[in-house]
Amino acid sequence: MLKAIEAYLALRRATGFAMSNAEYLLRSFAAFATQRGQRHVHTQTAIEWAALGPSLAQRDVRLKTVCRFVRHVRIEDGRHELPPAHHFGARKTRRLPHIYAAADIDRLIEAALRLRPKGGLRSQAYATLIALLSVTGLRISEALKLTIADVTQDGLLIRETKFRKTRLVPLHDTTVAGLNGYLTLRRPCSGTDPLIVDARGLPLRYIAVKETFDRLVVRAGVLPTSKRRPRLHDLRHTFAVRALQGIPLDRSRSGAHMVALATYMGHVNIPATYWYLEATADLMRDVAAAGEGFLTEGGQS
Repeated sequence: MLKAIEAYLALRRATGFAMSNAEYLLRSFAAFATQRGQRHVHTQTAIEWAALGPSLAQRDVRLKTVCRFVRHVRIEDGRHELPPAHHFGARKTRRLPHIYAAADIDRLIEAALRLRPKGGLRSQAYATLIALLSVTGLRISEALKLTIADVTQDGLLIRETKFRKTRLVPLHDTTVAGLNGYLTLRRPCSGTDPLIVDARGLPLRYIAVKETFDRLVVRAGVLPTSKRRPRLHDLRHTFAVRALQGIPLDRSRSGAHMVALATYMGHVNIPATYWYLEATADLMRDVAAAGEGFLTEGGQS
C-alpha cells in the first residue's frame, strides 16, 4: 500500500498540491491497516482508523483523505474498497466575510499613517500593506513574501504561493504610484530585499501585522457586520466581492469573468471563487434574478 501511496502523492504534487497533511494521514492509515495484515483499503478499517480523530471535523478529513486516495488507486487495482465519504456527516461551513466599505479602508490607512513614529518607515509600511491588500486581493502571506525584484513593470510577481503556483498580478497606475512613493522612503539595497519591512528594515512578521491590524480596526472605528471583529484576511474577501459586483450581466461574459478572477486571486478550484457570490445580499439577489430570468426565458422558448 505504501508504494501506491507514494505514487499518488508524487502525482498530486506534480500538479501543484503540497500534500503534507495528506502524506501524514495516509502513512498513518497504511500503518494501521498493515497491523491488521491488510494490503488494500477496506471500508471498515478506514472508518475505524478515521474514528480515532479527536473531533468530528478531523474524523471527516481523515476519511475523505483515504477516499481521494482510493478513487485514484482503484483505476489500477479494484481490490481497494471505497468508503462512504460522508460517513461521519460533517458539514464544512465558511464564516461569512466582513466586507469593508471604501470609507473603512480609507480610515484604516489613515490610522496606519498615525502609527508611531508618524511618517516613518513603520507607519508607511502598514499603510502601504493595507492599501496593497485592498486593491490586489493578495493573501497576507503572499504580500509579506514579496521582494523588491517582484515589483516588475508588468505587475507583482507572486512566487510559489499557497498551491505552489506562480502568477503575475497586474497593477493599476495609482497602485504603482503608491508603491513608488513607498519605495522612495524604503530605499532598498538590492532586489532580494523584502518589500514590506518594519522600522528596522526587517521583514514584517505575520503575528505582528495581525496584532497591529486588529488595533487599527478599533482606532479606525470599523464596526463589525456580525458578532466577530473584521479580520485582516477580509481585505482579500472585499476585493473579490467588489470584483464580482462589477461582473458583466451578459451570461456569455460572466463565466470568463469568473475564470479571470480565479486566476488573478490564485484559486486552484473555481468553487472557491463562486463561493463569494454568497458573501453579500446584493450578490445573492443578482444570482436569484439571473436564475429567474433564465427560467423565464427558457419557458418562453
